[in-house]
Amino acid sequence: MRIVQLEENSRKNLLESLLKRNPGSYEEYTDRVLEIVNRVREEGDGALFDYTSRFDGVQLTADTVQVTKEEVEEAYRQVAPELLGVIRRALENIRSYHEKQRRYSWFDSKEEGTMLGQKITPIASCGVYVPGGKAVYPSSVLMNIVPAKVAGVEKILMVTPPGKDGRVNPNTLVAAVEAGADRVYKVGGAQAIGALAFGTESIPKVDKIVGPGNIYVALAKKSVFGHVSIDSIAGPSEILVLADETANPRYVAADLLSQAEHDEMASAILVTTSRELAQKVSEQVDQFVEQLSRRGILEKSLENYGYILVADSLQDAIDAANEIASEHLEIVTKDPFYVMTKIKNAGAIFLGEYSSEPLGDYFAGPNHILPTNGTAKFFSPLSVDDFVKKSSIIYYSREALEAVHQDIEAFAKAEHLTAHANSIAVRFE
Repeated sequence: MRIVQLEENSRKNLLESLLKRNPGSYEEYTDRVLEIVNRVREEGDGALFDYTSRFDGVQLTADTVQVTKEEVEEAYRQVAPELLGVIRRALENIRSYHEKQRRYSWFDSKEEGTMLGQKITPIASCGVYVPGGKAVYPSSVLMNIVPAKVAGVEKILMVTPPGKDGRVNPNTLVAAVEAGADRVYKVGGAQAIGALAFGTESIPKVDKIVGPGNIYVALAKKSVFGHVSIDSIAGPSEILVLADETANPRYVAADLLSQAEHDEMASAILVTTSRELAQKVSEQVDQFVEQLSRRGILEKSLENYGYILVADSLQDAIDAANEIASEHLEIVTKDPFYVMTKIKNAGAIFLGEYSSEPLGDYFAGPNHILPTNGTAKFFSPLSVDDFVKKSSIIYYSREALEAVHQDIEAFAKAEHLTAHANSIAVRFE
């Protein structure tokens, strides 16, 4: 991995490089994505099945697009019992964590005759997108469905690209059933997003679409926002390790590669105060890459977006981490809890050398659907809050309104909205 001294220019160049991975930077795909989404909107199943045939090589009909009970039973026969046990244990941890996020409606009444409150209502339906292609992600199935289920969403639909055999990967399908998906459809890509956003003869329209995908999926979600809600526009995966001289270079190298293997656009960054650690991590990375199965992807990822930044001080390293605002941030320092208090921007924070990033990906419980491309400065991980709506509740008695009606009328008149003022005034003529 390249080793760079952290200074103003190197930090600026790194940020500019990382921002190029933002889905909004790929305007050459936009027209194609819009064409796909609009055709699905207009032609429904016909367009959906045509694109699935063209892109996935699978012939679908209204009778075969939805996963059947028989296909579910076959998937359970194919999944190893050991993996099923792991899925269920992970599911228990994820559900337990998200149940602590659940909010309830509240009301506050006062003696003068007012009652204010907030009513929490789950959205009626959501669509969950689960990627296929270069890897299979049953863990993403759990992370997307569980918070929706905990929130109380009545109808959870999942879409995922079919394999060449026209079926959903057994691990993915079993995870969907275990998590509580109501229906699973064998479609993917921008066409699946269009189907969820506008509905077709076979797939109902939903209120919200969540889940990561490739550039076509990301741009399709962006294009349908407003017709439906979405979680975010997800970019490529990323990890930043903030370490000092106490860190184990072998652990750090392994953790950097755990994200670099996702795809060629993934970023893996080490920010350290130790030049010696930087050199050792670089050597360990080279050794691991020689051994790991996704070597080609790893080499491309590291060539494009792999960096080791050497900072003059711990504070400089912390400042860089906050500016990069990484999806995953590992803190491997002498006192990681102290450093954590200084972190303002990160999707998920992992503390200490035994809190490796894959722990969060699969098992610990917090959601692994996280803000990317610096959006951790203003976005949060997927949560139960993403699947509920909040309605304000307002009640005033006549006596309570009478005490303040002149204030309201004065405010309305100051804005030259006389009908507003009149709406209050007529009650006290």
